[in-house]
Amino acid sequence: MSVSKFAVAGATGRLGRHVVDVLAERGDQVVRMSRATGVDIITGEGLAEALTGVDVIIDVASWHASDQEAATEFFRTATRNLHEFGQKAGVGQIVVVSIIGTDRATAGFIAAQQVHEEANVSGPLPARILRAAQFHEFVGQLLDWRQGDVAYVPALPTQLVSCRTVAEELVDLATDADAPTQPAPGTPIPEIAGPRKETMAEAATLLGTRRGIKVVGVDNSGLPDAELAASGAFLPGPHAKLAGPSFQEWLDIQP
Repeated sequence: MSVSKFAVAGATGRLGRHVVDVLAERGDQVVRMSRATGVDIITGEGLAEALTGVDVIIDVASWHASDQEAATEFFRTATRNLHEFGQKAGVGQIVVVSIIGTDRATAGFIAAQQVHEEANVSGPLPARILRAAQFHEFVGQLLDWRQGDVAYVPALPTQLVSCRTVAEELVDLATDADAPTQPAPGTPIPEIAGPRKETMAEAATLLGTRRGIKVVGVDNSGLPDAELAASGAFLPGPHAKLAGPSFQEWLDIQP
């Protein structure tokens, strides 16, 4: 399928900015959808106008906190609106980012992504889903959340990936005429992760050294699905694409 006009939900966010950049670099038309551009995917304000003439929606909008109930309601409402307004506008498909391990999560923000995925596959628009590992950029957020001079970061097994790498894979998926929509029998949902397995605490220590912040690794107790996380349930599967710089390589090129 040849497409030329994309609408990006969450266009001004951490991942959305990179998706917009990739599309622009490839010569595609981009409609930036966020409250900052006058489009609210929760209330529907500006959505009909934004989707006029759009071929594909790329949905990377996200809830800003970890509360499962609030995140679930956000994803349910946003997905319903994107599908309903998209169908009326004649949009051909929607491509959505999710999180690796969503299908195994039982609590918290990652579990809320189950509703996000289910709402997309049951909606009127053909949907493609990409599950991603945690972003490199998330590590800095963990340090920003610290109280005092020390950051206590869980030793959570992860395989961090850069937002730019995820954005490139999302755009590739959106423009691949042969990629199946989900759920396709016998076909796992695509995954994208970085090239190196490490813990969140290890990555935070690298960034903390650069920022002059002491990082102490702690166990995962108290976190949603702590035992699942410790067992590697949120690591990429054997079918995952591993790409992009490692966290250290990415950190070395940051300003």
